[in-house]
Amino acid sequence: MQITEIFFSIQGEGIHTGLPSIFIRTTGCNLRCTYCDTTYAYQNGKEMSMNQIVSEIEKYHCNYICITGGEPLLQHETFQLINILQEKEYQISLETNGSKPIPLHINRKNLMISMDLKLPSSQMHEHMILENIEKLSENDQLKCVIQNNEDYLYAKKMVKNFLPKCHIIFQPVWGSDMEKLAEWILNDQLSVRVGVQLHKLLWGEKTQR
Repeated sequence: MQITEIFFSIQGEGIHTGLPSIFIRTTGCNLRCTYCDTTYAYQNGKEMSMNQIVSEIEKYHCNYICITGGEPLLQHETFQLINILQEKEYQISLETNGSKPIPLHINRKNLMISMDLKLPSSQMHEHMILENIEKLSENDQLKCVIQNNEDYLYAKKMVKNFLPKCHIIFQPVWGSDMEKLAEWILNDQLSVRVGVQLHKLLWGEKTQR
């Protein structure tokens, strides 16, 4: 399996914000979002066996694991890794950009799917498989990374059209106007969370301390 890095840090996004977590960052992504902050994961990862990955994560006394990227669903071994982690009773978050099909019959034990809904400012919104939204359960989350009002209106429309059962997070692109986003949400009385990138508030552009 191609892995860019494995590290221990604070979860900075979504409903698990603030939890110490082990991050497994896979290599390779099929999208090129304008605001991407992990372009180093596009290529040049290290080939690691399942045993090597497990050995690395067992260095940390932590039960929360985030499989991120890149795009983890580009690698078929991702599901083998998830099964191994489930057997070891880890709590797992699988992050996906929404452009690859989410399998209907994936083992959901201790697994939260965290899907990004790409919006117009990313210039990747036309690559979304919108039917993936319907596969998200009440234990999953849908993240909408918002840069401007066009993004906000697009995300609001998608939420209205699909009525996701999962947690919904509206998160500003780093450096954009968080206060304005909060105003839009309050004015429209949307039942969504305002997200922040806690790790960037703590350490700036670094993903770990």
